[in-house]
Amino acid sequence: MTAANGRPATGDTTRAEETPGAPDDTVAAVVRQWRAVHPGLDTGPMEIIGRINRCAALLQQAEDAPLRRAGLSRSEYELLGALRRTGRELTPGEVARETFASGTAVTKRLKHLTERGLVERRGDSRDRRVAHVRLTDAGRDLVDGILPEQLAYERSVLSGVAPAGQGDLATLLGDLLAHLEGRLGPARA
Repeated sequence: MTAANGRPATGDTTRAEETPGAPDDTVAAVVRQWRAVHPGLDTGPMEIIGRINRCAALLQQAEDAPLRRAGLSRSEYELLGALRRTGRELTPGEVARETFASGTAVTKRLKHLTERGLVERRGDSRDRRVAHVRLTDAGRDLVDGILPEQLAYERSVLSGVAPAGQGDLATLLGDLLAHLEGRLGPARA
């Protein structure tokens, strides 16, 4: 059974691996192996979650060429980007929430980025335990300069998916993310 959008309808056990012309990726091979061992199990969740995890791992391994040339890791870039897009000083805890990172990881990244002159820390005048972090001019210039190049790189990574498919994928992943964020709660710092 197929829904109006051409995808299998809810409850349909037909999977992409059984459809002629479907991609034959690593996850499809894993699913075939599991079906041989447990032919009665619905492997649908594995086909989705497995592909999301595999894509994430491959994207992390690629290390984003423009970021690498700038001497930044993806996590450092996300920290700088959070400061730039919010347009204000953030506390390390706010940075952790914005970047879905642990407090320890944020502290380490802030130390490195401060040493590079890309961010500055300032103590709070009312509470000495609180620090505020902001981009330096060099940090802002780096983020603004690398963003177009990074987006072009990401566009090339997605070039194997038709533009309409990219929109559908973004919508479906957004639906999944909203569901998971609602169910699991906000990221913990």
